[in-house]
Amino acid sequence: MFKVLTKKETSPGVFFMNIDAPRIAKKAQAGQFIVLRVDEKGERIPLTIADFDREKGTILLVFQVIGASTMELSALNVGDSILDFVGPLGTPSEIKKFGTVVVVGGGIGVAPTFPVARAMKEAGNKVIAIMGARSKDILVMEDEMRSVADEVIVTTDDGSYGIKGFVTNGIETLVKRGEHIDQITAIGPVIMMKSVVDFTRPLNIKTVVSLNPVMVDGTGMCGGCRVMVDDKMRFACVDGPEFDGHKVDFKDLMLRQKTYRAEESVEKDHICHIGLGRD
Repeated sequence: MFKVLTKKETSPGVFFMNIDAPRIAKKAQAGQFIVLRVDEKGERIPLTIADFDREKGTILLVFQVIGASTMELSALNVGDSILDFVGPLGTPSEIKKFGTVVVVGGGIGVAPTFPVARAMKEAGNKVIAIMGARSKDILVMEDEMRSVADEVIVTTDDGSYGIKGFVTNGIETLVKRGEHIDQITAIGPVIMMKSVVDFTRPLNIKTVVSLNPVMVDGTGMCGGCRVMVDDKMRFACVDGPEFDGHKVDFKDLMLRQKTYRAEESVEKDHICHIGLGRD
């Protein structure tokens, strides 16, 4: 059992949880994820690691309540335990000295860009972070990102903070000022990552994306996380989660993301109706 050590709701439906998982924290690297199951009846869900502390033995999860499983996870309180917590899974980010690296996070996707930014900085890169959110009040981990990045650019859809617009507007700002970008790592909603890739492709800027499709076992056995990359089938859980964004078939990915939408809606309504049974 993996105990919840801290819990904080930073904005409606957005939670930070530190989980006691010393063996996972000892081996975790930037770009990896965990698969958890809240209880015996819960589904397995993947969450990218937002941070890890090897000395304290903790894993930080940052998630937004969207479906039934994240709703159940959010109902846990400090002292409660998660039944299954497996990791670290996936291939770690490629960390080396590229030159100038831009990490782009959209929404909750900002959180998993943090360990990537930190590792890239430690490897000797100039790190620029672009953080996107609908509005200022739901922006996450800004202070943490400023502690490791050379520059932070914030974009908000409503213009309440930073540049009014999307993360691609932040990239455009860098390009227009003549910044030479050696690599971009983008993490966030699929449509956001697709927009970044569409923007960088004609500029020939290497762009890495982190894919988090439907996963079950997280070890490549179930085949649920199939993605098409460079016209070849890949498993996001073992071959990824990071891939060359210019080679990803985003049309296929977006269709697969909708596979269980109807069932998810029914289960979420059921949980809302019966309650979660926790204070």
